[in-house]
Amino acid sequence: MTPGARVQACIELLGQIAAEAQDASAVIDAYFRTRRYAGAGDRRAVSHRVYENLRHRARLDWWIQRTGVALDSTPRTRVLAQMAVYERTSPDQLARLFSGTRHCPPTLNNREQELAESLYGRPPMHIDMPDWVRLEYPSWMGPSLHAIFGRRLELELQALSQTAPVDLRVNTLKATREEVQAMLVGERIEVEPTPLSPIGLRLQSRSRLGGTQAFKRGLFEVQDEGSQLIALLTGVRPGMTVVDYCAGAGGKTLAMAAALSGGGGPRGRLIACDVSRYRMDRMAPRLKRAGADMVRRQVVTARDDSWVKANREMADRVLADVPCTGTGAWRRNLDAKWRFRPDDLEHLTETQHLIMGQAASLVAPKGRLVYATCSLLREENEEQIDWFLRTIPGFTVLSVQDVWAETVGGLPPVEGAFLRLSPASTGTDGFFCAILEKSG
Repeated sequence: MTPGARVQACIELLGQIAAEAQDASAVIDAYFRTRRYAGAGDRRAVSHRVYENLRHRARLDWWIQRTGVALDSTPRTRVLAQMAVYERTSPDQLARLFSGTRHCPPTLNNREQELAESLYGRPPMHIDMPDWVRLEYPSWMGPSLHAIFGRRLELELQALSQTAPVDLRVNTLKATREEVQAMLVGERIEVEPTPLSPIGLRLQSRSRLGGTQAFKRGLFEVQDEGSQLIALLTGVRPGMTVVDYCAGAGGKTLAMAAALSGGGGPRGRLIACDVSRYRMDRMAPRLKRAGADMVRRQVVTARDDSWVKANREMADRVLADVPCTGTGAWRRNLDAKWRFRPDDLEHLTETQHLIMGQAASLVAPKGRLVYATCSLLREENEEQIDWFLRTIPGFTVLSVQDVWAETVGGLPPVEGAFLRLSPASTGTDGFFCAILEKSG
């Protein structure tokens, strides 16, 4: 690809990411699957520019508005601003790249040329930028984030903008952590044990994992260490009946399946529920590769709780990893932060109420409900637990210190009634977890 063609590819990808509301990596993968002429260097260069554009979107929009040029923020103007401000590309160089020739972006109009000239040489940061621009978060989330982090806000938000590590969860149905580490090192993939999860490994550099023997044999799954910890805190043991009520792609389902079958005793049963049949179907090959044949998949409907009513008080453990804003996973989904509006948060909290009520009814006496989100916002976390305890009788909050000692081992890395993880404090994605026990 020519330099100009790479620029056009970035503009096209940013437009697709915004229009399709999908994870950027999935859109990029699909884009290059249909463009076999693009080499590895092209893909790296284009992907890097796309991710950097998403990472600095608020600042780019601020600079575009700051110039006073009558242009909206679009994928094209953001790429133009990114190259002028962050890449120090001169107006003349930009004009050559935006040449309108084959595969290159159309030529710059007068306003775009004015924008390029106005932004060239500007610093990425400016003293007049408000916090939400400087730290790259939606302005309406400011009060919530300040309430959670206080003086740590800048540290936490900076960590959320960094590239996330790649963590693996060892499938203890088939191998130990030491065995999988040795196999991967034998294939020249350097990994180290994760600091918190006893069943995790962390890649030391980016590597292709799909072709390894360890992956083909189902010895590991890619899963953030924080997500592994949520599954461990559920406290699944052999012989239990377990429900993963919002199973999604099945990462925590697979982790709990391994715990359910350990020790050689009765395996128990595990039911993975989700509103999406598509996600349930996609889980099947992962379950097969992992050897998790005890998992039953169940499609549930948010407004039709007939399956829930038919299975009241049937489970020793229910994990409700509810739909949320995903603020704790911003470093993996850089574009996700800009998709949500205040009305979306209100809708999500109502959905969380509904799910919590349904999930609670599945819990047997002396069983546990584990409520989890990958959100940092109090509205989706502590405030939801307050609502639950006021509304649904018969549950008490268990100390996360006690549950951690019994399931993970040792003491949790943070203090408090609930577990809060974040990139800055624990090196994981941001997660919240509360463990509630039903009275006998």
